[in-house]
Amino acid sequence: MARKNPNLRRKEIIYTTKEWDEIERKAAECHLKTATYIKSKSLSGDIYVYDMKEIAPLLNGLRIISKNVNQIAKKANETNNLYAADVEKLKGDVSQVCLTVNRWLSTITSAKV
Repeated sequence: MARKNPNLRRKEIIYTTKEWDEIERKAAECHLKTATYIKSKSLSGDIYVYDMKEIAPLLNGLRIISKNVNQIAKKANETNNLYAADVEKLKGDVSQVCLTVNRWLSTITSAKV
């Protein structure tokens, strides 16, 4: 059967059952499909997994802040009434959140899989 795209190549690789189980386990740890895991591992050599479960509350808080900012912007556009001091306060608050997130993200350790 001829391939439709001449730039694609296919290669069959044979694994033992034990090897395949290990690959599937590692792919599941990375939340990747097995084929995606194999391709990534073969091209880059290493895959790093970051546990982001601890950041979920922070992301939810950022979503709430974003909704509030959008509501403020909508109200300001409707009333044509916006104070520069309010905008500067909001910018400062957002900058502080971003700084805190960046500091926290720099401390996250990765697990080499």
